[in-house]
Amino acid sequence: MKASSKRLIIDTATAWLYVGLFDGDTCILEHYEKGQNNHSVTLMPTIERLFKEAGWTIDAIDAFVVGIGPGSYTGVRIGVVVAKMFAWTTGKPLFKVSSLALIASGTSRDGLVMPVMDARRGNAFMALYEKRGNRLSLVQEERHGALAPFKDEHPDASPLEQAKPDLGLLLDSGLLVAVDSIHHLAPVYLRKTEAERNLDDGR
Repeated sequence: MKASSKRLIIDTATAWLYVGLFDGDTCILEHYEKGQNNHSVTLMPTIERLFKEAGWTIDAIDAFVVGIGPGSYTGVRIGVVVAKMFAWTTGKPLFKVSSLALIASGTSRDGLVMPVMDARRGNAFMALYEKRGNRLSLVQEERHGALAPFKDEHPDASPLEQAKPDLGLLLDSGLLVAVDSIHHLAPVYLRKTEAERNLDDGR
């Protein structure tokens, strides 16, 4: 990804809505606020407001970046659908990134960091990353399950439940992945939907 690109970053996987406008690794404007299960209502007005304040248009964007989960079924879909729509209509590149990586990028200190999202039913979405200087790297793949054993496996890691993303840590990390086929991009859930669970229970 070009260092000078203008980018729109979207993540709706968590309770916190994140939208950022970046020129290179410089944040021009951003919105990071806890929602009320209403990302579907607030996402587009937030994007429009940031564009207006920055004096940008959608055509000025060189690339789009979207968090693809894991997270809330509805929440993840909202961001992915909007990002796909923008990339398709403008013909600009789309990059995907784990929403857990976005959380991890907000850590303020070097060392192991464990981004965590509540997944209900006593479970969590989690992964393990390491921050060294201005670089973030993946240490252990994301998973869905009980949090306590994962914490016990990594006592030196700092759990992080929410943090404003820092694109600068992600640009050269290899964690931003170009999407080859926009139409085939799908959210990452890491767990079965309720309909799938009900189907399994009925077998």
